[in-house]
Amino acid sequence: MDLKKYIGNQIKTFRKSASFTQDELAKRLNTTKQTISRYEKGERKANQDMLFKLCDIFDVSIDDFFPAVSKNAVESTNSLPYASDLLTQQITDKVVQLTTQNKKIVLRTSEELLESQKNEEETKITEVSEVIQLYSYDYYDHPASAGTGQYLNDVRVERIELPVDVDTDFVIPIKGDSMEPDYHDGDLVFIQTSVDLNNGVIGVFNYNGDAYIKQLVIDKEQAYLHSLNPAYKDMPITPETDFRIIGEVVDLYREK
Repeated sequence: MDLKKYIGNQIKTFRKSASFTQDELAKRLNTTKQTISRYEKGERKANQDMLFKLCDIFDVSIDDFFPAVSKNAVESTNSLPYASDLLTQQITDKVVQLTTQNKKIVLRTSEELLESQKNEEETKITEVSEVIQLYSYDYYDHPASAGTGQYLNDVRVERIELPVDVDTDFVIPIKGDSMEPDYHDGDLVFIQTSVDLNNGVIGVFNYNGDAYIKQLVIDKEQAYLHSLNPAYKDMPITPETDFRIIGEVVDLYREK
């Protein structure tokens, strides 16, 4: 089973049940219609943070996005082979010959062994879950400013590994607080390069030689770069502005 497609189909099902368009859901998630479309088609996997946001919006459990364990699988796991059946019968034959007091001892001992067995299984599951898969990305050491701007000269590229799988072209760090509360100083953002972004999209832009992460706003009268933090003024885009779109912010990673 393709898990990305299964999750995508669940997102689409819950969205339609909630009577949301892709645009409406994108706005609630502060992302784009294209991103929602790619989730639903299984072209891109929604990360854990995004799934929890969707849980809040749709009022569903995180488990609802994943396939349930089939009844046959459970039955096959619980079914005992012949040798085990024989062993169980042998134990039963001995237990029925015990006094009531000794049967109680066997019961307590069995309960203690079963609890110990469950603890061992949970420990193994925890150990497996702690083996985190890492994914490699191009990383530009030049930060995108969520503040007063960062020069673009001498940008260095290296490779980094992160425990999230995102369809992206490269990763850059954020510096500043102008995009709070959604983006914090030190966050890493995933960028898909683009030369054309729609109104309301969060992106990275070259503005008069500096790199900024901002929201692109386009209305009838003007276009400007908008900060989510109201303490920062909008940055107008005029014919005199040295302006270029670097790409769309498609996701972020924050150290826990």
